[in-house]
Amino acid sequence: MQADPAVANAAPAVTSRRNCASWNVDEVLALFELPFADLLYRAQETHRRFFDANAIQLSTLLSIKTGGCPEDCAYCPQSARYDTGVEAEKLLPLDDVLAAAQTAKDNGATRFCMGAAWRSPKPHQVEAVAEMVKAVKGLGLETCVTLGMLRDGQAEQLREAGLDYYNHNLDTAPEFYGQIITTRTYQDRLDTLGRVRDAGIKVCCGGIVGLGESRRERAGLIVQLANMDPYPESVPINNLVRVEGTPLADNAAVDPFEFVRTIAVARITMPEAMVRLSAGREQMNDALQALCFLAGANSMFYGDRLLITDNPQAEADRSLLRRLGMRVDAGTH
Repeated sequence: MQADPAVANAAPAVTSRRNCASWNVDEVLALFELPFADLLYRAQETHRRFFDANAIQLSTLLSIKTGGCPEDCAYCPQSARYDTGVEAEKLLPLDDVLAAAQTAKDNGATRFCMGAAWRSPKPHQVEAVAEMVKAVKGLGLETCVTLGMLRDGQAEQLREAGLDYYNHNLDTAPEFYGQIITTRTYQDRLDTLGRVRDAGIKVCCGGIVGLGESRRERAGLIVQLANMDPYPESVPINNLVRVEGTPLADNAAVDPFEFVRTIAVARITMPEAMVRLSAGREQMNDALQALCFLAGANSMFYGDRLLITDNPQAEADRSLLRRLGMRVDAGTH
C-alpha cells in the first residue's frame, strides 16, 4: 500500500538531529492542518523510527525555591506581581531535596528536575544548586534544573557539578511573546539557551499551549524549537494551567485534539527529542493522555506535584501505563 501523497508531501522528510531540516511556519502549519488520523499516523511512524513506542521516561519536578519571582509571565502563579496565594519561600535545604529525589527514584523516576522562581540566579545561589546537582547525581538520577536566565560562566559551573539538562522554555512564538511577558525579551531566552549549549549541557526547551495564541503562532513556536541547531534533546509541551489571580485565569481551554496535534507536530519536526507531556496533565483524562503517547510523547512528569500545581498521583500514573501496556524507560537520553 502506498502512503497518502498529501501526508508524505506536507513537509520536509523526517531527519535526525545530526541532519536537521529547516522548517518554515507554512510547512509546520500544513502539518497541524492534516486530517487527525493522517497526522497521528505520520507522528507514530516517526516515533517508531527513533524510539521504542511502548516505553516512557519518567521525570519528577521539585520546586526548590517557590514564589516571589519579579517577572510578569502572565501564566505564572509564582510571580510576585499577582495575587495567587503563593508565598515567597527560601531555597530548600539540601537534605530536603535529597529526600525528595530518593522518593522520586523509589517511585520509578529516572530524571529529577529542580525549579527555582528566580529571574536570574546570583553566584551563591548557583553554588547551592550545584551542590544539589552533585547530591542527586549521586543517587543515580539524571538531573535537570530551571533557574531563569544564566550569566556567563554559570552554565559551566552547573556542568562541572554534573548537570545533564537545563530547562529554559521559549513559551510561545516570537510574535506573540510580548503579549505574555514584558520583563525579559525573546532574545534573552535564546541567549541563555546558547550559554547552556556552549557549556555542553543538554537543552530542555518547549512551550505552553493555551496562552491565547493562534494555531499559526503555535506553529511558530515549533519552528523556533525545531530550527535550533541542534534542536533540544527534551521538549516539554505544557497545557496552560489556569490559576486564579493570573492574567490568563479566564482563558478558554484549548481543544484537546489541538493539544494532541501539537504533540504530534513536535514529534515529526524533532524526531529524536524526548517530547514531554508536562503541565496540565491533572486536567487530562486517561484517553487524552493515551492519544498524546500515540502522537509521540515519550516522557512525562510524574508524581503528586508539578512545581506548585497538582499532577496525577504516582499510582494513577502507574495504573494508566499498565493498562496501556507501556513500560518505564530506564535508560538515559
